[in-house]
Amino acid sequence: MNYLLAVVGLFVVFLLAYVASNSKKQIRYWSIFIMVILQFLLAFILINTEIGEFIIGGFAAIFTILIAFAMEGIGFVFGGLAKGQQIAFFFSVLMPIVFISALIGILQYTKILPFVIKYIGLVLSKVNGMGKLESYNAVASAILGQSEVFISVKKQIGFLPEHRLYTLCASAMSTVSMSIVGAYMKMIEPKCVVVALVLNLFGGFIISSIINPYEVTVEEDSLEVEVETKQSFFEMLGEYIMDGFRVAVIVGAMLIGFVALIGMVNGIFAAVFGVTFQQMLGYVFAPIAFVMGIPMHETVGAGSIMATKLVANEFVAMLDLGKSTGLSPRTISIVSVFLVSFANFSSVGIIAGAVKALHEKQGDIVARFGLKLIYGASLVSILSATVSGFFF
Repeated sequence: MNYLLAVVGLFVVFLLAYVASNSKKQIRYWSIFIMVILQFLLAFILINTEIGEFIIGGFAAIFTILIAFAMEGIGFVFGGLAKGQQIAFFFSVLMPIVFISALIGILQYTKILPFVIKYIGLVLSKVNGMGKLESYNAVASAILGQSEVFISVKKQIGFLPEHRLYTLCASAMSTVSMSIVGAYMKMIEPKCVVVALVLNLFGGFIISSIINPYEVTVEEDSLEVEVETKQSFFEMLGEYIMDGFRVAVIVGAMLIGFVALIGMVNGIFAAVFGVTFQQMLGYVFAPIAFVMGIPMHETVGAGSIMATKLVANEFVAMLDLGKSTGLSPRTISIVSVFLVSFANFSSVGIIAGAVKALHEKQGDIVARFGLKLIYGASLVSILSATVSGFFF
């Protein structure tokens, strides 16, 4: 029954993407088929094999070590406060972002990261049938983040037609920043985080190839990556440390605001309608949860968490998932995969603002197709969760 539901879920995702397609005649079905097969193959390896267990275990171990190093700096500055139970989330989940950001800056400055991202992107471009720039951007987004990635391609931003700009923005929204992967692993199962990272990379190409298909000419398919080398090492390091701190504080502030607002709205709805706002959204998202392979009796609870991610952000949804008691381990795994992306309303403002800072006209264009960005990125999350459901 689970497999049948998952097959129906795949059909629904592809149908929803097809309905929103800009040019149905240009859809490259063979490339999509290859990428779907790759998704299933990679999901099977990561979830059901010893090799996958080794990869995920190694990935999780690396971040465990990095977070342990980060805690040395956190403990030095905040002392015993970092051990307090009431504020453990801020110190153990958000503050390590500062250290991870610093490491990314070092890898970026030494040109190790741009080299790796560029050539992984070139390999992917042979598989997905898209341009080199689109493939580079997808890999870079998964490491640098949804706003920072556009700095690395700022020379091309002003020259990109709308359809290519959409693909770049959709990739940025469908992935997550490597700087906060450690934070996710403290909140949900590391296996689900790794699976989502891999599946979302291909899922972004699949959905974009249906919603926004196009051909890139040889003349258009150039790849010039902007690597900032004018700064001294310590200038760069200070900048990345401050960037990481800003991200941590911004995420913390958003959590305070969103959790408080959702609590208030839930209270109002409970008093007026006898049901909370999140429960109401759960009923709206329940059909989506059902076609993802989640059992009927768990769809409302799962749908409520999925909806929270869309209207708030993935951190708020992960906190709610951690408090859930009526969901089975399989359902928790599927929902966890769904949550690992930036597909929410606030991301539209972040991405549009990042592009606008580099090119005002292009930023306005991004803002115009904001709802379609959320639509496409949400389908990517549903696709990844559905594929993973075959193997959990």
